[in-house]
Amino acid sequence: MYELEEPGVLRTRAFLDELRYRPSPWRARASGGHVGRNYILNGYRQIFPTRTNPIELTMGLSPYLQIGRIDVPAHIEEEFNAWYNTTYIPGYLAVPGVLRARRYVVSEGQPKYLTLYEFEHPDVSAGEAWNRARHSNPWSDRIRPSLSFDEGSPGVCQRIYPE
Repeated sequence: MYELEEPGVLRTRAFLDELRYRPSPWRARASGGHVGRNYILNGYRQIFPTRTNPIELTMGLSPYLQIGRIDVPAHIEEEFNAWYNTTYIPGYLAVPGVLRARRYVVSEGQPKYLTLYEFEHPDVSAGEAWNRARHSNPWSDRIRPSLSFDEGSPGVCQRIYPE
C-alpha cells in the first residue's frame, strides 16, 4: 500500500518498470526469491475521515492492517456511506486493539470502496469485542446483505517495511 499525491503515479513508467516488474535487490532478498505479480493496482481517494487529525501524524505506523474492498448497489449508496461513517466505523474504533480507521472511494479500478483498519495485533477482528461491534446496531443488519466484497476481502496484512 502506497500513499500517493495522485493516482496517476500508478501508471508511470518509473512505477511500473522499476518497482513492480524489476524489484530492487533488497526487495528480491526480502521476498525469499518470490516476487508476486498479482498486485491490486487501484487508486483510491480518502473520504473518511475528511481530515486527518494532526495527532495521528505523530503516531507511528501500525503493525497490522485489515483491508476491505467493497461494492454496493447504487440505490443504497448514500445510506451505505452514512451508515459506515456514523455507525459502523465508530463501533469498531471502540474495540481494543483498533488504532484507526479510514475509508476511500476509487478513482481508478474496482471495487468502488476500500476500508482500512489499523490494528495493534493480527487477531483484533477475530475477537468477541469485534463481533459485538459488528452486530451492535440493527442498521448494520439491514445494510450488510447488500454489500459485495472483493475476493480475499477483508484481509489482515502485517507491515514488513519499515520494521
